[in-house]
Amino acid sequence: MPCFGETMRADMKRKLSRRSFLLASAVTTAGATIVTAVPSKARGATASVDAQSVGPAAVPIVLHVNGQVRKLAVEPRMTLAEALRGPLGLTGTKIGCNRGACSACTVWLEGKPVCSCLILAIEVGSHHVTTIEGLAQADQLHPVQTAFIEHDALQCGFCTPGMLMSCAALLESNPHPNAEEVQTAISGHACRCGTYPHVVSATLAAAKLRRA
Repeated sequence: MPCFGETMRADMKRKLSRRSFLLASAVTTAGATIVTAVPSKARGATASVDAQSVGPAAVPIVLHVNGQVRKLAVEPRMTLAEALRGPLGLTGTKIGCNRGACSACTVWLEGKPVCSCLILAIEVGSHHVTTIEGLAQADQLHPVQTAFIEHDALQCGFCTPGMLMSCAALLESNPHPNAEEVQTAISGHACRCGTYPHVVSATLAAAKLRRA
């Protein structure tokens, strides 16, 4: 690790100064202001609210969750994970680290697994969201859910919903995965109980069941 003197000399060589820093900051701020001022229609049809009218109070939005249209009011700072668990009461989605490091909050956004703690609810727009509650069809469990039970792929269960969503998404895009591909699909998930081998076995069994 370089000492303070070395760091200071390196900074001098880069010819940085307080003046240049303030100038750069002013330019960056001006650019951000210009982007924010662009009407929502110009940024794309999926924008759910006009950026000029957002906050700090709650704003009305519409979310398409598990095939249903849900109307709610959220503060602009509320994440999708918080909206799902709070106003919508879909507590199957878990919040672990709240910074995208554990993947416990994984849901599908247009069929793709995403960390819902990293997405603001007002950003979702007309995109369709699927949570663990929407994975089963009525009383019929998804094959991955059935396989998780049969292969004992859960212990405390906190990471399980996110794991299930990622494994199910893998089978949607790749009906014939191997063990390495399953491991890659769950590589971003943190499981303190260490159920990874059982998760891999369960996912491979689910893939075989879907092909039967």
